[in-house]
Amino acid sequence: MTNRATFAKEKRNGWYFLYEPDAFTLARRPNLRFHVAADTVLPRVNKVRLATQIRQDLWRALRRVRGFCPMVRVEEDGTHLRVRAGGEVSARTYPKSSIEQTIADLLANPEYRARWITHAKRRPAHDQ
Repeated sequence: MTNRATFAKEKRNGWYFLYEPDAFTLARRPNLRFHVAADTVLPRVNKVRLATQIRQDLWRALRRVRGFCPMVRVEEDGTHLRVRAGGEVSARTYPKSSIEQTIADLLANPEYRARWITHAKRRPAHDQ
């Protein structure tokens, strides 16, 4: 059970941010479910920046899937982060295995992973 005092929801630029003690979820709409998803493990970096970068590339890869609404969840797991990327598909029928393979390929791409990690390690100018 989630303790309501331990997380905060906010909406920024049309995206919902769900902050929890050891996790962060970025979604287009509140209360989305993962109809399609893939998982990966990445080193610990800024969860919000990481989720934002993954969501952008996820959307670029799947924007032509009718009814697709992206979501990325990042959870702390010791020295690593567990990432689940995917989203909800509101179409009646859709190629689930093909979409999940596209997401898995995206998450496994070494060029994307390097860019995401580099970006998520950066600090805003006012923090440096």
